[in-house]
Amino acid sequence: MTQNPLIDEFLNYLKFERHFSPHTAKCYAADLAQFCAFLVGAKQQAGAGQRFTEGGAAPSAHQAVSGQTQQPPTASTAVMVEADLGHRLREVTPEQVKSFLAFLASQSYSKSTIARKLATLRSFYKFCVRREYVSTHPLTTIRTPKQEKSLPRFLEVEQINTLLSTPDASTLLGCRDRAMLEVLYSTGVRVSELVALNIEDVDFNARTIRVRGKGKKQRISPVGPTAMAALKRYLEMRRADARSASFDQQALFVNKHGQRISTRSVRRKLDKYLAECGLDPAISPHTLRHSFATHMLSNGADLRSVQELLGHQSLSTTQVYTHLTTPRLKAAYDEAHPRS
Repeated sequence: MTQNPLIDEFLNYLKFERHFSPHTAKCYAADLAQFCAFLVGAKQQAGAGQRFTEGGAAPSAHQAVSGQTQQPPTASTAVMVEADLGHRLREVTPEQVKSFLAFLASQSYSKSTIARKLATLRSFYKFCVRREYVSTHPLTTIRTPKQEKSLPRFLEVEQINTLLSTPDASTLLGCRDRAMLEVLYSTGVRVSELVALNIEDVDFNARTIRVRGKGKKQRISPVGPTAMAALKRYLEMRRADARSASFDQQALFVNKHGQRISTRSVRRKLDKYLAECGLDPAISPHTLRHSFATHMLSNGADLRSVQELLGHQSLSTTQVYTHLTTPRLKAAYDEAHPRS
């Protein structure tokens, strides 16, 4: 926890009422800790110590404010810091928020990162207004910085085929890896959704999987025959393994120790196969999701269907992929328009 009751209450709201993932909640906590550090003038800590990554833990608000990351604070110091921080958070002005944004820009944060941190503050103060902890929202007059529009990166079909055929399916782990990559591309699921799959989520008769997405929302996703065959072969090899009785009997994909595989392990496996087949090492599991959406739209799928398959709440999130299918749209225009 952050040792600030107001922030702790907000984070609990995100986790238990909004059902945010633990990683997303950590990101919010890190953004708020950085803002707290800035408010009390600890700019060095705010600039250097708050670049939160997935592999690290979010710092506490007290650590961010006091700069103490090694020695625990005394009880009296903690009370003083907490009281001062709570007061500062409730009395934040638009000018202070603008100064914080200028500070982030001076630290060479990207516009997208600054926009994310600003979104964290908007959510936090919206929560505070609703709970009547503050009377006015200090960010109502502040605009989100205009961001550079970047198109999602995707793989060509030939590259996908090369990648998916790289794992050695004659071994249990290689068979598992091929099944994971096949499912990622066949369904467009997020890697977090992939590792959360259970064996019971797979319906071999209907050729579907039940996906638990963001906010504990569930959706049914169709699975192609190639991916389904890879899944079936993996499960057969897994059951035949001498250690299978000690494996996690619920998780669909398990690591070499028989426990549910992690998102980080999936990334490491992907990196391994990218190196083996000579593809760009910057490709991520999410690139397979982008490739799925792009290839679906390029081959005639409608935007609403792709939105549902991806589990996007807003159609505008899915619309970014339409920029990648311009050649198909132009061909359709040339064919259908009477004056083309």
